[in-house]
Amino acid sequence: MTFEPLLNAPSAVQFHVATVLPAAVLGAVLLARPKGTPAHRLLGKIWLLLMVATSFSTFFIHDLKVIGDFSPIHLLSVYVIVGSVPAIRAARRRDIRAHRAHVAGMYFGGIVVAGLFTLVPHRVMGAMIFDGASGLASGLAAAIVSVLLVAAGGLAVREAGWLDRLPAVFRRR
Repeated sequence: MTFEPLLNAPSAVQFHVATVLPAAVLGAVLLARPKGTPAHRLLGKIWLLLMVATSFSTFFIHDLKVIGDFSPIHLLSVYVIVGSVPAIRAARRRDIRAHRAHVAGMYFGGIVVAGLFTLVPHRVMGAMIFDGASGLASGLAAAIVSVLLVAAGGLAVREAGWLDRLPAVFRRR
């Protein structure tokens, strides 16, 4: 593992990493810990600010150009920015189920799915983790990152209540 790709990256990428890493950790803590406490409310506001800042920063990053200067990853940024409004509204009106679904969806899309895209070859995070490492070290790093992303995804799925809705989809009528 080397920090050289990040240190040599444009400032927009450095800012993005500086906001997304604490958002990933804080989001996991918020999903795992008790809800509704004063600490949850304060940390939730910080998390949402980090997520919106992270999302805005992606519009200054143009590594994967699919449509003009943008890529499908930018759609996740729009989802997080736009989704933050109903998440806040739901919390304020005490519609916890809707709030939980919005926030878990933003975490799943903005952290887990986008996190997977950062590991593709020639991206900064992929280069940080895999470049210059031996085959064993790269494999171990890939396994650790995979476990963390699966665990984070599992937390988001659980908190969104998506598994509770699954049996209804497969129920015979």
